[in-house]
Amino acid sequence: MAKISAAEVNKLRKATGAGMMDCKKALVEAEGDFDGAIEVLRKKGQKVAAKRADRESSEGAAVAKINADQTKGVAIVLGCETDFVGKNENFIKLANELGDLALNYNSKEEFLAADFGGMTVADKLVEQTGVIGEKLDINAFETVNAAFVGEYVHINKIAAIVGFSAKPDNAETLGKDVAMQIASMGASSLSYKDLDPAFVASETEARIAEIEKENIELGRLGKTKKNVPQYISMSQITPEVKAKAEEDAKAELQAEGKPEKIWDKILPGKMERFLSDNTTLDKELCLLDQTFIKDEKKNVADYVASYGDVTITEFKRVALG
Repeated sequence: MAKISAAEVNKLRKATGAGMMDCKKALVEAEGDFDGAIEVLRKKGQKVAAKRADRESSEGAAVAKINADQTKGVAIVLGCETDFVGKNENFIKLANELGDLALNYNSKEEFLAADFGGMTVADKLVEQTGVIGEKLDINAFETVNAAFVGEYVHINKIAAIVGFSAKPDNAETLGKDVAMQIASMGASSLSYKDLDPAFVASETEARIAEIEKENIELGRLGKTKKNVPQYISMSQITPEVKAKAEEDAKAELQAEGKPEKIWDKILPGKMERFLSDNTTLDKELCLLDQTFIKDEKKNVADYVASYGDVTITEFKRVALG
């Protein structure tokens, strides 16, 4: 039997992250051959991975990385089975190393086939499955290319990257703020203009039905009923709809006995309220139309516009689960 030194065991441990005893056993089995020992550990990982293939890897770490000239960003999720492993320092270190490597690739498939310390990323995940004893996987892989890219990571649970058409002064603040908005509020579209009309119509019907159902219960309890909107997106607010809303607002003012000479001062507020009440979907799903989390008096589009001639071109968000 080959004599295995502590230095050889330590070298294998540093290379693979496996425990001291596992490294020693692998070196013994490989008769002291370093590459052979790595192969032994890899085969062990394959066996563990096969046994745990049907497990959910819904925990883990989300990371975002930006290249040196801030023109490309990548966001990935390295998934595992338990929160305990997901918070482990070595696991988070591995996630960040994989994130740095991911910057060089444009698809998950290319990334998994990339070299990582003498083996592919896919093989590294299998190896680490054997080391850790939990299923590991790349659950998300997203990239953004733009004139300027910003990023934000929320406690390794959510990562967001966002691209802009130009790099203005204080671009890092802009990038972080908007990426934080994306991470926090979970927008799925850039603007209401991107929403599918069929989806908007279906969602309108469902939301109105839900509010009407709630109002039946509120009425039964003698509580104030909720306002039932006619619309839920700016994509539904045509010039004709706006004109009708303004005429209705004027009729209300007349019925209330308000002098016509002061209507011009009151109407803007009423119209603003009408648009607010009838664009709830946009505020939930559309980044530019969301209320800016750092200043509720403006939306994200207003905030971006404050930086000059710059627009958001693309964004991506990844999260655990």
